[in-house]
Amino acid sequence: MNITGRVTADAQVRNVSNSKTVVNFSVAINDSYKNKVGERIEQTTYFDCAYWLSPKVAQILTKGTVVELTGKVSARAWTGSDGQPHAGLNFNTSQIKLHGGGKKAEAVQAPTGNNNDDTKDDLPF
Repeated sequence: MNITGRVTADAQVRNVSNSKTVVNFSVAINDSYKNKVGERIEQTTYFDCAYWLSPKVAQILTKGTVVELTGKVSARAWTGSDGQPHAGLNFNTSQIKLHGGGKKAEAVQAPTGNNNDDTKDDLPF
């Protein structure tokens, strides 16, 4: 399955055993549609994601980054400490493709201005 969404918080790396690490992050997918009355309905679906292949990917999975993920989805259900039922979606990611956004991309896109104001061009833009 492929999903495309925005990372909701910086990724976290966890050691699950002596030799295995997992990168955990969450992705929000926004969708909208018009109901029968013609009103636009906005809907957000959240996926808790796990990436097992390399912990280095956590450096680029920062809040706001748009990612396209390939992997397998699974559902989970549990009863909270308040006794209420809860449900969530897990996404075991096997491939990650970046589409921009996030802190790293903002830093890269920051202007590297040239302080040479003597050069002027006559272009209107």
